[in-house]
Amino acid sequence: MAAAKKELVINASWCTGCGICAAFCTCKVLEIAHEKVTIVNADACVKCGMCELRCPNYAIYVREVEL
Repeated sequence: MAAAKKELVINASWCTGCGICAAFCTCKVLEIAHEKVTIVNADACVKCGMCELRCPNYAIYVREVEL
């Protein structure tokens, strides 16, 4: 079985810029800029999924990518 890597994905067209995901990000990976969420420190992301759990519009999620 191949190992899986996780990555943070943003669907900008679904993002309303509410800031909930950024507020719950304990690693300070996310920021709201120009009324949309952006990844400002991808290396600090631990892929915990808190942003995904809190987003009311399903605009941000963590997915597995096969290596």
